[in-house]
Amino acid sequence: MTTQRIETRLRKSSTSALTAVVALTGLALLTAGTPAAAASPSPRVQPAAAQLVAAQSAAAPTASYACRADTKFGKHTFSLKQGVNAKAPATVKAGSGFTIAVELKPGSLPAEVRGFKLKEVRDLTLRIPVPNNTWFISGRLIGGSGLGSTPTLEHSGRVITIRLGGPVPGGSAYQLPILSVRLKAGASGRVVKTSLKGTSFDDPGLTLTAAIKWKFITIKSPVACYPDTNPTLSRTQIR
Repeated sequence: MTTQRIETRLRKSSTSALTAVVALTGLALLTAGTPAAAASPSPRVQPAAAQLVAAQSAAAPTASYACRADTKFGKHTFSLKQGVNAKAPATVKAGSGFTIAVELKPGSLPAEVRGFKLKEVRDLTLRIPVPNNTWFISGRLIGGSGLGSTPTLEHSGRVITIRLGGPVPGGSAYQLPILSVRLKAGASGRVVKTSLKGTSFDDPGLTLTAAIKWKFITIKSPVACYPDTNPTLSRTQIR
C-alpha cells in the first residue's frame, strides 16, 4: 500500500479514532499517577496531606475539561470529566500555615481504541493555581505508581505544576501522587478557594502527548486542555 493511500485511509478515520484515543488517554491520565514522591522546595513530606485525603468522605467534585488534539490531520476537540479529591481545613487564623491536599482518582490507559493501538503517553503537565489570599510555602508529591518515571513539582509565581515525562505504556494502570501544598493564610475575613488552572487552549491547565499506532505508522498528538467547568475543590475561611 502506498504512503498516499495509507494517509488517505488514516485521514478518513482520524476525527473519530484520534479523538477517541486522545480523549481516553487524557481521561486516564487525569485519573492516574506515578511512582514515588517528587521534588519541591519542601524537604519533608507533609503527613497532614495524606490524613486530610484519607479523612474525606464526601463525593469528589467533577471537573470538565475542554481539550484539543493537534494532529497531522487537523485539530480535534473533545471533552473529558474527572473526579478530584481535595481537602483543606474549614478555618485558619490570619498569617498561619495550613495544608491543602489534592488527589486525582486512579485509572488506566486503554491498549487500543477503534483499531488504533495506543503506544504510550509522554510529557504530561498538570497545573494548579496558588489560591488567592495565600502565600506559597512549600509543596510535595506523595505516593503514586506506574508512570515510568518520577514526577516533579515546580512552583513559579502563582502556579504549581506537576510534570511527568513518562512514558506510560498503553494498557497500563497507574496513579498520580497526592499534591500536598503548604500555604500561609492572608488577611482575616477572606475565603481561600482551591481550583484548577486553565482558561483556554492557549492557557491550558493540562497538556500531554499521546503516541498512537496504525499498522506501521506512529502518530504523536499533542493535547491541550482547560477546565470549562471548574468547581471549587475546597474552601477555607481566614479568621
